[in-house]
Amino acid sequence: MDLKNNLYEILFGAIQEGLILVNDKGVIVELNKTGNFMFGYTGDELVGQKIEVLVPTSARGGHEQHRTNYNAHPTARSMGSALKLDGVRKDGSEFPVQVSLNPFENKNGQKYVVALVSDVTERRENEQNLLKLRESLEQKVKERTQELRESERLYKSIARNFPSGVISIFDSSFKYLFAEGQGLYELGIETSDLIGLDYLDRIDPRAKKQVKEELDEVFKGESKNFEVKVGERTYSINAVPLSDEGNEVDKILVVEKNITAQKEVSKKLEETLNKERELTEMKSRFVSMASHEFRTPLSTINSSASLIKKYHERESFDKIVKHADRIKNSVRNLTAILNDFLSFEKLEANKVNVNFDDCSLPQLLLESFDEMVDMTKPEQNIIYKGPKELIIPTDGQLLKNTMLNMLSNAVKYSRAKGEIIVSLEETPDNIVISIQDFGLGIPLADQKNLFTRFFRAGNVTNIEGTGLGLNIVLRYLDLLKGEISFKSKEGEGTIFFITLPKQN
Repeated sequence: MDLKNNLYEILFGAIQEGLILVNDKGVIVELNKTGNFMFGYTGDELVGQKIEVLVPTSARGGHEQHRTNYNAHPTARSMGSALKLDGVRKDGSEFPVQVSLNPFENKNGQKYVVALVSDVTERRENEQNLLKLRESLEQKVKERTQELRESERLYKSIARNFPSGVISIFDSSFKYLFAEGQGLYELGIETSDLIGLDYLDRIDPRAKKQVKEELDEVFKGESKNFEVKVGERTYSINAVPLSDEGNEVDKILVVEKNITAQKEVSKKLEETLNKERELTEMKSRFVSMASHEFRTPLSTINSSASLIKKYHERESFDKIVKHADRIKNSVRNLTAILNDFLSFEKLEANKVNVNFDDCSLPQLLLESFDEMVDMTKPEQNIIYKGPKELIIPTDGQLLKNTMLNMLSNAVKYSRAKGEIIVSLEETPDNIVISIQDFGLGIPLADQKNLFTRFFRAGNVTNIEGTGLGLNIVLRYLDLLKGEISFKSKEGEGTIFFITLPKQN
């Protein structure tokens, strides 16, 4: 029995919770050292006092009623885990506690309750801190959710108003996860209708292969920026990979924009720039050519005029006629050069007016022959082969200018005592004027550039000319809805074919 009492005292004193023995009247019968220490008492100060002395003043009245009810139906139970209970120390300070109640009855029939009291101040603080943390997290989550919603609304608003294009997100099988942009609304497509559909099914068959190959590279982690042309439309596509938490690309973001209008503007700007470059180059070549072409006839005129004066003083009249002819030829060459420049300037400025009217082609050709008489070389003959009458609707002045240019070349690049044959033929739909000479001919390597501005074949650089004549002829014939072609062999001569429609 003594052993049991000793064991009881050891356990009673060693337990780390407050252990308080209360009788059925609520009087404290015994408590351990931990209980005393917990509530700030020493020795037997609490023995004989009501248990309510350890309850905060505000809760004592209610506690007595709870104790009476408990004694009527005593059971083992824990208090303070769900309810917040406080104890009061001797100095009046309060602290949170958890209480476990265990009723028992001794062999004499006396009823007691053992209260196991734990100081849960630290746990209560942790709970409060946890509650504050949870409230803080909930607030942050709420704020973050609001921010995300605002960001989503802002992003959708931006995407929805993306001009002339579409912003989309696709999964690895090219299914739509997101799509917005004015480009969809212009086509009358609701974005919700696209979710889950295959993006490639919407691509024009002409561009599908290119788009798929480019986007396959994006799924490999490479950003892409490329253009797709579909008929008359051009699209710019920018695509970037989107990675998951494992840094694996499982989605891509694609921005499509219709840049057809920008391309047109860019093309027009480039054409304008090219025209400016051509104009600058043309001016440079004109200055270079003019300084050369004008110098020779002007020098001839100057020297011949001086010689005429001397021959007149010596009465060498035969030589005066020779130099007078040289002056006339030089003036004629200058006039031809100036005419070429004036014609070219009008064509460049689109100032050439075209007036179609009935025109007798044989009469026009014979008039052109008469105007060439002073330019032909000695014993050079222009021969006409064709009908005496043939009338078509055309612009007679432009056609005569064309013929004068062609005849001038034939005369210039043919030998003296030679023939130039002009033929006129009629087909069911067209008429063909051919101009054949038996002169220098055109080198094969130069033939592809023959109608280029300022171009001159390599075998005629020592003969006066601007290099504009055939370019002017080509442009005149374009206004007349005609065409020009040629056959030539160097050293044997050239034949040009001018084709004009019989009806406009």
